[in-house]
Amino acid sequence: MPGFVLLVRPRGDGDETIRVGFTVTKKIGNAVVRNRMKRRLRALARELMPSDGIGGADHVLIGRQSGIERPYSLLRDELAKALAKARRR
Repeated sequence: MPGFVLLVRPRGDGDETIRVGFTVTKKIGNAVVRNRMKRRLRALARELMPSDGIGGADHVLIGRQSGIERPYSLLRDELAKALAKARRR
């Protein structure tokens, strides 16, 4: 099970800007844990979205419990794979 869920939705407004949103529910943990997860997701997005993101689409990363202690390199590989799959659709 991946450490996050990626949702991608084309906006269809003609603007090729890549927009990214992050969410982590209270089920994951207290505020410290949720903020740590959001920081990790933001770092992943900064690293991969400019090159692998889909222009003109909104991307939402939803943090999951398994992503808190997962190695960053594994999360990076999972996001790259998820973006590649979204691009094929």
